[in-house]
Order: sequence, then structure tokens, then C-alpha cells
Amino acid sequence: MRAVVVNSFGGPEVVEVVETEVPEPGAREVRIKVSAAGLNPVDAGVRAGVFGGAGKRIGLGWDVAGTVDAVGVASSWSVGDTVVALDYGMVKPVGTHAEYVVVPTDAVAKAPVTVDAVHAATLPLNALTAVQALDLLELVPGRSLLVTGAAGAVGAYAVQLAAHRGISVTGLAREGDEEFVRSLGAGEFVSGGIEAGSFDAVLDAAVLGSAALEWVRDGGVYLGLIPQAQPASVRGVRTGAVEVSADGARLAELVRLLDDGVLTTRVAETFALDDAAKAHARLAEGGVRGRLVLVP
Repeated sequence: MRAVVVNSFGGPEVVEVVETEVPEPGAREVRIKVSAAGLNPVDAGVRAGVFGGAGKRIGLGWDVAGTVDAVGVASSWSVGDTVVALDYGMVKPVGTHAEYVVVPTDAVAKAPVTVDAVHAATLPLNALTAVQALDLLELVPGRSLLVTGAAGAVGAYAVQLAAHRGISVTGLAREGDEEFVRSLGAGEFVSGGIEAGSFDAVLDAAVLGSAALEWVRDGGVYLGLIPQAQPASVRGVRTGAVEVSADGARLAELVRLLDDGVLTTRVAETFALDDAAKAHARLAEGGVRGRLVLVP
């Protein structure tokens, strides 16, 4: 089968498509024939060596939508099931940017019925990150939350999920994104000029760090996306960072919210698997609204 890998670290030019063996599922695993797989900034980080693994062949890709085509023992899935899954892992020989991928049974959820595989493939990583971040914030309805990077992939899901929970959401993004961010459910929109201590909590999807921490009230909560970039606590503010985990049951809840219209997906562009390097180059250019998706 074909798989997208890097054998050395660098820019988009190090991305390769290689022939490798089709993986076999073990106990409590399933093999998915990939229909579509999202390309995320974390893939660029892996490609650049941010997460280590020098000297190894590293497969890329975390998001997948496809069809179960083989199961290991003790699997609750059947061949032919259409599914989505998160294939967690920074340094792995094969990721979801391949024709087939093997994932744990409990990382899998039934695919949504209201969108196609290309759109479904944009859901797992970013929506799971958003919902797990909101869980860590522990906000009750009526509390105020600022989401930075509210027009981005994680930020947009966070705005929708928080609004659905009855949280008072303000979205921070570029001025040109105001209409979109408000359409997600943000009650307020800002592009700058925020007073210190304005919010009960900040979900810092834009990775602004200490600047965003200043916008949290004394004793509030700041949550980022990168543990290594987490600012130190000040003024009694609880600080932390979400590290996404594969969770098929939670992913199934997100699929239901997508099918119910609470969540929306965005696809910026699709690329053939063989054009993975071109997709990485497009991601590196910036300004992408929605996800780039690879199709085998």
C-alpha cells in the first residue's frame, strides 16, 4: 500500500509517498480502508521534528474516515462499517495518510450520515481537542469564556460546543472573520483591545500565551493547546493545556452533534495522497480556512 512518511526532518520537500506492507490488526484493533484523512498543523510539527524521532521513518496523519475492512479478536466492529477515528501518536511508522491504517477498537466511532467522508475526516482531532479542553475548563452555563483563534479548526469547534453548553462565548479572531465566528454561536466578537481580567476563562486556541492569560479574571482558568508553551500561573489563575486522547465514545457524541447540526465541518481543499507534499506546502503558506484533506 501507499503511505505518506518522512525519513528526515524539514519542510514540505521531505514528505514522501512510499510502498509499505498493509498492516494487520491485532486484538482489540481494526483496520480501516482510508477514504479521507485530514492534514493538521501537528503533522507539520511531526514533519519538522518538533516531537523527535530522528533516524526513524515516521508516518503522518491523525484523522481518518473510511470503512472497516479487517478486525482483530475482541473487536466490536464489523467489516463494512463506515467509521471515523483518531490515530493518536507523534512518532509511528504509519499514520492515517495511507491507504490503510490500524487503530484501537475504542478509538473508533460510526461515521456521520449527514456529511461525506472528506468532511467527516476533519472532525476527530480538532473536535476531540475542543471538547476535552472544555471539560478541563469545567465551566457551568452562564460563565464567560474567550476563545482565541475562534475562526480556526479547534477554536471554531470550541465556540460551537461551548455555546451549546450555555456558556457565554466571546470569539477572538481577525476582523474579517466576525460574521463566521458569530454564526458559530459566539455571543460577542473581538479582534483586539481586550481589558485585563475580562473573562472567567480563556481557551487559547491561537497559542497567544501570556497575553491571553492577562484576559482571565483573578482565580479564573487559562487553557492552552501546547503543554510546552503553557504560561505560569499568576493571580490565582489555574493554567493548563489539553493533550488530546483517542476516545471513540466521545467521538460518537461529536458525530451525533454534527448530524444534529450543532457542529459544522469545513474543508478548504482536497489533495490526492500522491500529492501530500503539495498539501504540506499549501498548509505552510498559511491563511487556510478549513482543513486540507488527503484522498487515497
